[in-house]
Amino acid sequence: MSTTSPIVHEKLKRLRGILADMGSMVVAFSGGVDSTFVLRVATDVAGLKVLAVTTDSPTNTDAEIDEARDLARTFGARHHIEEVNELDTPGYAENPADRCYLCKQTLYPLCRRLAQQAGLEWVVDGVNCDDLGDYRPGLKAAEELSIRHPLVEAELTKREIRELSAFYGLSTADKPASPCLSSRFPYGTMISKQRLGQVADAETFMRELGFVELRVRHLGNDARVEVSGAEINRLDNSTLRARIVDRLRTLGFTEVEISQTPLRSGSLNDVLGQP
Repeated sequence: MSTTSPIVHEKLKRLRGILADMGSMVVAFSGGVDSTFVLRVATDVAGLKVLAVTTDSPTNTDAEIDEARDLARTFGARHHIEEVNELDTPGYAENPADRCYLCKQTLYPLCRRLAQQAGLEWVVDGVNCDDLGDYRPGLKAAEELSIRHPLVEAELTKREIRELSAFYGLSTADKPASPCLSSRFPYGTMISKQRLGQVADAETFMRELGFVELRVRHLGNDARVEVSGAEINRLDNSTLRARIVDRLRTLGFTEVEISQTPLRSGSLNDVLGQP
């Protein structure tokens, strides 16, 4: 294990105490940085009863499900994967500004039901302190359904969670943020299973080319490719750019824009006047 600063280590101690006091819980587990850290710490708390719940839906990829399954197995955590389809939630496919609220109205009741069936008291997620300053309508759904945010209760930020993930030796410590595939669609752009598949296939291709942090934005018929500032110079290669354009066109995109502006997570919220 790596070392941590005294302040961060104190927050870890606080988190362990919060989880221990809960006694039993379902962890809404995506396999991302935050929920993976919550699950790992929870499995380390003696006597705590834990069930990790992952949803398998058109808005995430098979690779993400496999990674969540492998992580839960590594931690020795009980793990349940449930097939869901947010597209069946009224209004979701129309992609309104409160889409994430509608999504969590699918996820959290499922977690609550599974908790009740397993005799577990709480449902927790991986929301951290930094998330509170972002536009996250899903937080309203969490409040309505009494979902707890133990990382917030322990006052942990994203940077500190990454630091502690490295302390635990977690493979997710340096994992780029990877919100659901629906986040690639500007608000008001219709979401469908076919379009989600286009995005998933396009981003898989980009990763096969060696890009790590990226988004393929679905603009209806067209696509915009965005990569991180650390990787954007690679796109100066005209041969590589042509490969990307040709591949995305075979996936059904009419026009493909290779953005010269580095990826900025949450940029599609700009139209809402939100951070």
